[in-house]
Amino acid sequence: MTRECRPPTPTPTAPPLSRSVLAEAAVVFAVVLSIHAAVWDRYSWCAVALAVQAFYVQYKWDRLLQQGSAVFQFRMSANSGLLPASMVMPLLGLVMKERCQAAGNQFFERFGIVVAATGMAVALFSSVLALGITRPVPTNTCIISGLAGGVIIYIMKHSLSVGEVIEVLEVLLIFVYLNMILLYLLPRCFTPGEALLVLGGISFVLNQLIKRSLTVVESQGDPVDFFLLVVVVGMVLMGIFFSTLFVFMDSGTWASSIFFHLMTCVLGLGVVLPWLHRLIRRNPLLWLLQFLFQTDTRIYLLAYWSLLATLACLVVLYQNAKRSSESKKHQAPTIARKYFHFIVVATYIPGIIFDRPLLYVAATVCLAVFIFLEYVRYFRIKPLGHTLRSLLSLFLDERDSGPLILTHIYLLLGMSLPVWLVPRPCTQKGSFGGARALVPYAGVLAVGVGDTVASIFGSTMGEIRWPGTKKTFEGTMTSIFAQIISVALILIFDSGVDLNYSYTWILGSISTVSLLEAYTTQIDNLLLPLYLLILLMA
Repeated sequence: MTRECRPPTPTPTAPPLSRSVLAEAAVVFAVVLSIHAAVWDRYSWCAVALAVQAFYVQYKWDRLLQQGSAVFQFRMSANSGLLPASMVMPLLGLVMKERCQAAGNQFFERFGIVVAATGMAVALFSSVLALGITRPVPTNTCIISGLAGGVIIYIMKHSLSVGEVIEVLEVLLIFVYLNMILLYLLPRCFTPGEALLVLGGISFVLNQLIKRSLTVVESQGDPVDFFLLVVVVGMVLMGIFFSTLFVFMDSGTWASSIFFHLMTCVLGLGVVLPWLHRLIRRNPLLWLLQFLFQTDTRIYLLAYWSLLATLACLVVLYQNAKRSSESKKHQAPTIARKYFHFIVVATYIPGIIFDRPLLYVAATVCLAVFIFLEYVRYFRIKPLGHTLRSLLSLFLDERDSGPLILTHIYLLLGMSLPVWLVPRPCTQKGSFGGARALVPYAGVLAVGVGDTVASIFGSTMGEIRWPGTKKTFEGTMTSIFAQIISVALILIFDSGVDLNYSYTWILGSISTVSLLEAYTTQIDNLLLPLYLLILLMA
């Protein structure tokens, strides 16, 4: 009796890293090293260590996604994006610390350190989660992550006070709970990197609001800042409440719709407004009306923005009428979707030039309206739910693979974050001269101009493709050229911008972010403005 000889069963191996992923990682490392060279302290060394370990862990996340072994259902049309997402909060905290230190503002200098430490803690937690569910356990990656995590924890232990450590741990705890809740309720809406970036930001905002609510004193802060915090947290809590509620009842009936509107009024009038009243120590509605109509310039801007909003609605109606006359399967082309980018650019530039506080508040109100309408569409709330589903389905792309339509919300966030995140007390002593004067325009340049021009020219005239992507060389080059022209126009029309001959850094920043747009598969409306903001602020 002979024994049958069988070839040994091959051990499954992970697919090699694609050229697009390597190129994306190279661009992110270029940004990290640039910030490291500009700051050059122990925190910047932590950022370098974090980038190295995030690169290795991203490879494991990508393997998990391809094998379908991830704990939650993520968006499958992209890689994990852990590296670019992990570096946003730490780098933002580093440049914020450096700028506020130059301005002599110790409070915001420490705030920047807390932001950096929180971003590193959240990124390390995501890395531990990825390594913990990878089979077989990647020994080399675990060693690299352990070394990087040990260095970061050691430095932060000797840099943060006890209260700041507690604050970081609070944000991390909120992040863990939000991950479990929102990723379960919203499958396929995020990649792991997008979830880290979005939920990490929400966790930080929620913790800041709780902290300021417990320690509020009169004139502690600007009412405009409190307004943003309360609106963001209120809309997130509203979504979690209704998502949990409508698990047990049909949301598409008239009874559920009436209940939805009533509970929205109860939450708004009974929770959000009293919360805001406690923080700003005045009637929120009267304060908002007084703020909006305080000057003639604000009235003109509000009228102008109302006309642009009407134009955007007409574009949506026109495209849907065109679809009904041609084919029900007709989808809006790239150029049609970019109409909204042009409208948003026309909205934000006058606001940045003439009245940034008004733009700050108006963008916050628009964010609340967008999120509320998305709740109405998602839950099929009568009478607008089904209408919104029909109108917005025309503008879907591969990034809207989950139950939510988030592209327009990401566009608003990408344009608004550079306006919201600039620490205004740190700009009073000239520390925001040179390239930093363009920080509020980061969203306009990266998304409103750069991404729009790259998409239009790349899809219509592009022939030479970047290796491993659908993006074209022509689209990237025209994007860079268009942003340079936009900077020249900003210099002409905004007398408050003085670049101080920092043209080389501006050109390098724009080119780097344009290369990131060519290679990243993450939500570019959200990622690109943040990276351009970080580079310009450095």
